[in-house]
Amino acid sequence: MTEGSVTSRDGTTIAFERTGSGRPLILVGSALADRSDAAKLAALLAPDFTVVNYDRRGRGKSGDTQPYGVGRECEDIEALVKEVGGAAALFGSSSGAALALAAAASGVGVDALALFEPPFVVQEGDRRPPADLGSRVDELVATGRPGKAVNAFMTEAIGMPAIAVRLMRLMPRTWAKLEAMAPTIRYDLTIMAGTQDGGALPRERWASVAAPTLVLDGGKSPAGMRHAASALADVLPNARHRTVEGVSHGAVVMAPKKLAPLLREFFRA
Repeated sequence: MTEGSVTSRDGTTIAFERTGSGRPLILVGSALADRSDAAKLAALLAPDFTVVNYDRRGRGKSGDTQPYGVGRECEDIEALVKEVGGAAALFGSSSGAALALAAAASGVGVDALALFEPPFVVQEGDRRPPADLGSRVDELVATGRPGKAVNAFMTEAIGMPAIAVRLMRLMPRTWAKLEAMAPTIRYDLTIMAGTQDGGALPRERWASVAAPTLVLDGGKSPAGMRHAASALADVLPNARHRTVEGVSHGAVVMAPKKLAPLLREFFRA
C-alpha cells in the first residue's frame, strides 16, 4: 500500500491510499465516512485491481476549500482518475454512490460504475429525511454542537435507532471522528438534493452516463432502498440491478466479504 495525494482544480489536496495492481478502481465513501471505512473492502479487491481509497474533502487527511459544491467533489474524482491514467471504475456507497454517478455524468473518465444503495426516495410512502434537516444541521455545526448534528443525521436521515447512536457515543475515538466530519453532512445533503422527494428520478441528469453500471441493494435493507435501486437501474442507459442477500446499508464496513465477489465479477467482465 502506498499513500499519496492529488491536487483538485480548486487547489484542494485530496489524500488517498493505493493498493494492488490491475484495472484502476476508485472507492467513493458515504456520508460521515473517511477512507478507513472502506479499508477492508480495498484489501479484498487489491489482488485484482489497483484500488484507490481516498478521503473525500473535509475528511481524514484531505483539505476542504470553501465554498462547497458538488462539482468540486466531482473534480476531486477527476484528479484521482488522472492520477491512475485517465480512466477508472468507480464504486460508491450510499450518498457516495450518488456522487460517483454525478462524477460520471460530469464527464470524468469513468469506464464502469457499481453503486450500492444510493438513498434516493422514489415512492411516496418510503422513508425520507425531514425537509428542515439541512438547516438544523447547519445551525448545530455553526453553534459548536457537532455531536447533535451527527445524532440528527444518523437518526433522521439514515434511520439508525437512537439506542445505536447512544452506544456509538460510548466509543470516544469513533465518536470524535464523526464529530470532526459533522460539517460535511451538508455536503451529502447537497448531493442528494432533488432526489429524495418521493417522485420520479431525474432521468435527464444522468442521460450521458453510458458506462456499464451495476446498482446494488441489500436484502436486509428497508424496501425503500430496493425501490430506489430498481428505479435507478431503469433510468440509466446501461445498468442492471441486483440484491445482495444478507446485508444492509452498512455493508461496506460490516460485510465487505459479501460485496467484494460481486464487485470483482462485475469489474472483471
